[in-house]
Amino acid sequence: MKMSIKQVEEELVRINSENNPFFQLLVKDERKGVQALLKKWRMDKKKEDELRKQFEEMSIHENKLIQEGFQYIAGLDEVGRGPLAGPVVAAAVILPKNFYLPGLTDSKKLSATKRELFYEKIKAEAISIGIGIVDANTIDEVNIYEATKLAMIQAINKLHIKPDYLLIDAMKLNVNIQQESIVKGDSKSISIAASSVIAKVTRDSYMIELGEKFPQYGFRSNMGYGTKEHVEAIEAHGVLAEHRRSFTPIKDIVS
Repeated sequence: MKMSIKQVEEELVRINSENNPFFQLLVKDERKGVQALLKKWRMDKKKEDELRKQFEEMSIHENKLIQEGFQYIAGLDEVGRGPLAGPVVAAAVILPKNFYLPGLTDSKKLSATKRELFYEKIKAEAISIGIGIVDANTIDEVNIYEATKLAMIQAINKLHIKPDYLLIDAMKLNVNIQQESIVKGDSKSISIAASSVIAKVTRDSYMIELGEKFPQYGFRSNMGYGTKEHVEAIEAHGVLAEHRRSFTPIKDIVS
């Protein structure tokens, strides 16, 4: 007696290979519903394999360092260098050796929903997470590049385990820890990608809360970036303490 389409769908979830005898039986099943399920299974399997391969490629730096004897490898990234308002936020993340999160990459390439899901998984499984936040006033005092380094050093210092190696997204830090700067590291290293997600969700949450206090600036949607509406709001309502006065066009408005 043939299984129903629903039963076939439930059974396919448990199958990992086309070589499975049950899968081979389904190949011979001429029902359109069964063939549609097989097509979807193949597409899902291809996507799963692609994400696994991507994750393995993004683990090369970490695996090499583990083989060299390093135990606590921290990825570092920042979010918020370009906005006109709000802090620059950095995160340092130490992941366990068996960590696996297919699809993890640069937070800017992820949907807000996926970022939130990844954020929760990283928080739940990371060995340690440190977050550094440097405000607009400090950014104006030292410049955004130096403020980014300050935020990263804060993040390192807030780890409850001292890392023995740092993988940093396109930065070098004056700290007594071995490190490697990786250009576009958030798409080349799982540790940096994880820190990118933590920093992005943390800063976005901050800006959403700020938007509730000052709804006229549209922070919930622009996250402090210089959109046309944001600049018009600054011209209409003035400059907040959260605005970066050293950034154009704000410095032209306040001068």
